[in-house]
Amino acid sequence: MSSRGRRGRGDRPRARQGEVLYGRNAVREALRAGRRRVRQIWATPGAAHEPWLAGYAVERATAEELALRAGSDAHQGICALADPYLYADPAPLLARPDPWLVALDEVQDPQNLGAICRTAECAGVDGVILPERRSAQVTPAVCKASAGAVEYVPVAQVRNLADFLVTAREAGCWSWGAAAVPEALPYTQPDWRGGVVLVLGSEGRGLRPRVAAACDGLVALPLRGRIESLNVSAAAAVLMYAVLQVRNTA
Repeated sequence: MSSRGRRGRGDRPRARQGEVLYGRNAVREALRAGRRRVRQIWATPGAAHEPWLAGYAVERATAEELALRAGSDAHQGICALADPYLYADPAPLLARPDPWLVALDEVQDPQNLGAICRTAECAGVDGVILPERRSAQVTPAVCKASAGAVEYVPVAQVRNLADFLVTAREAGCWSWGAAAVPEALPYTQPDWRGGVVLVLGSEGRGLRPRVAAACDGLVALPLRGRIESLNVSAAAAVLMYAVLQVRNTA
């Protein structure tokens, strides 16, 4: 049957032949995108009649059996054994005309990574960049949280994020880090056209000093309430659509 990470919090170990995707959107988009092979599909009797499963061999299973396969009760009646996620090469992403990338500095929550990838795909971002260590990886939990968006938006891993930003500068990109610090510019001030890397920090510490120093500048969102910061996935969504508005106008 043709279809179209490493372990993270809230996820299960990878199966020997691949990894078990779960959730209707995650399985559906893996089949639609065709970037990796889906070897087997399991579904409850009710979910097996989904129209997009027509033409695929589907093995019936109980909800309890799916939970055991997926390692999660959030399977929505469907899971599938797929080849491991294939990460993109960052070099071709930088070689695109006026690339727009989102780089995440040690974002470790799979839900946040999935939500950011979903927004990135919807906004037309060319790729998402992750450090190889101390970062959430593209696991089945992330696939579900992204509603299958990781099957479309390229996700690349780099050994050192600060070094990648230097490489991006040499390729003609401007890197802007999101940080609530006094020296940060209002997010509406930069020219978001051309090659752009939007850099967001981890849930707790934000941008690490070396990564912030590797950026060409810092931007901040206005905060008018009593809470000191937005969740990283919420901040990413606001900033991505601010960038998109400028790029669409251009």
